[in-house]
Amino acid sequence: MLLAIDVGNTNTKFAVFDGAAWRGQWRTSTAASRTADEYGPWLAHLLALSDLSLANLNACIISTVVPQALFNLRNLSRRYVGVEPMVIGEDGLNLGIAVRIDKPSEAGADRLVNAVGAFVTYGGPAIVVDSGTATTFDIVGADGAFEGGVILPGINLSLQALHEAAARLPRVEIKDPGMVIGKDTVGAMQAGVYWGSIDMIEGLISRIKKEYGAPMKTIATGGVASLFEGAFPAIDHFDQDITSRGLLEIFRRNGGAL
Repeated sequence: MLLAIDVGNTNTKFAVFDGAAWRGQWRTSTAASRTADEYGPWLAHLLALSDLSLANLNACIISTVVPQALFNLRNLSRRYVGVEPMVIGEDGLNLGIAVRIDKPSEAGADRLVNAVGAFVTYGGPAIVVDSGTATTFDIVGADGAFEGGVILPGINLSLQALHEAAARLPRVEIKDPGMVIGKDTVGAMQAGVYWGSIDMIEGLISRIKKEYGAPMKTIATGGVASLFEGAFPAIDHFDQDITSRGLLEIFRRNGGAL
């Protein structure tokens, strides 16, 4: 079975694929200092809840935007899975897509993996909206190439900045407040963040499509995307498994077998 690990700035996702289906997917907070021996028992316990064990794992692939986390996760794979992991971005690993931006080396591992996952699932051209620490809009070409995109602060980061920079603004829950005009400070903040995010996403999708000049599918993923599901028509698909599918496809493209 394949252990696919996706390390984001805020959360790290572990997913297990048995060759036919995903058997389990779990998230933990990203902590670069967490050791392999801390990850090992945690992962063993979660696997057991799905009637699996570490002994079932025989392959590993890792994507990370936090370089400091790689050392411990590589050791997790070596020590507890018994294999050398494939690592997105390392020499010799073929993603199977063209990277059509001015500085290909600057493309984030997560964005490239999302492009692969979106293309094998939905085809192209496509826009992948990934809502996490940052909100990214990644452009996938008709042939699956990564063609650039947009990066801006994520919704939680925006709320944190408001709270930290303005002494009288509290931390608030992200949710649909039911109206645009807030009747108190919390309601006004929730309306601003929720509807502001929706209008921002809709507006950027519209601008991207106009500039691209061809019909494009839109796919939303990431930890915050579910907050907006059904709220507006600009998104064609809400799919939390895009990154895991991308990792699986790259594993296969590099001769990985289960």
